[in-house]
Amino acid sequence: MNKKRILLVDDEPALLELMQIRLEASGYEIIPASDGQQALDLARKEMPELIILDLMLPKVDGYKVCRVLKSDDRYKKIPILLFTARAQESDKELGKEAGADGYIVKPFEPSALLAKIKEFLKE
Repeated sequence: MNKKRILLVDDEPALLELMQIRLEASGYEIIPASDGQQALDLARKEMPELIILDLMLPKVDGYKVCRVLKSDDRYKKIPILLFTARAQESDKELGKEAGADGYIVKPFEPSALLAKIKEFLKE
């Protein structure tokens, strides 16, 4: 069985590692990235099935990464789940406008994140 590949983008190394371990334990292949430019490069190169994207990133912020990918026909079908500590309604609206498919607020419940992932990957 092919593992679903998830591009996981967060500039917090401890959180990135923790999530990578947890998601790999759930059977996913994780492609880690720690800034927005790396996220764009890896999304284009790896064509993941899902992108979990922090908003507050160095180089290119998550909103811009989302907009760039969603405005490109080759990548716009990849679901993007924004993953952020920014919980304001206005932040969620900006995420929707950027083309995000979903929104998870940190700190998060691991089971809620896994449920969202399964929903987006239609598992």
